[in-house]
Amino acid sequence: MADFIPKTPASSSAKSAEDSTPKKGLSLTEQLEASEVSAEGADTKVNPKVRRKKIKRTVPQARVCIHAGENNTIVTFTDLQGNKLGGCSAGMAGFKGTRKSTPYAAKVAAEKATERVQGYGIQSVTVEVKGLGPGREQSIRGLQSAGLNLDAIIDTTSIPHGGVRPPGRRRV
Repeated sequence: MADFIPKTPASSSAKSAEDSTPKKGLSLTEQLEASEVSAEGADTKVNPKVRRKKIKRTVPQARVCIHAGENNTIVTFTDLQGNKLGGCSAGMAGFKGTRKSTPYAAKVAAEKATERVQGYGIQSVTVEVKGLGPGREQSIRGLQSAGLNLDAIIDTTSIPHGGVRPPGRRRV
């Protein structure tokens, strides 16, 4: 960028002499602004801004992962490769404290998550439910009431096999 050099009245008259249209009756600052505007206009003609069209992604089939914990219910929409499209939890839906762990909060969270991903054009979903929380069934009903077709409901809750190691013998 060029350093700012204040114009004197002699230099401003020289400037107006070299312009094709003389600017009479303008103050020094107005002349300076007018010359900047004309310089910007020349730049836009030489290098016009390229506007790229935003590509709207459509995902007709998606996966919904519901994590039904004891204290919260989290609903996440992903595409079939696992990339997150959007989601909501009972806490994000506005519930606090013990109200987050209610079935109603899970239903509202599922409906809000569906609203957030409507721009993707999702029609049918595969639901994966994980956890044994109270919002487990109601979150699925919330998805149905939002107008989505459910292809399958899969339970991915982890089941312990063999359990944890028992505690050692007490030493006194």
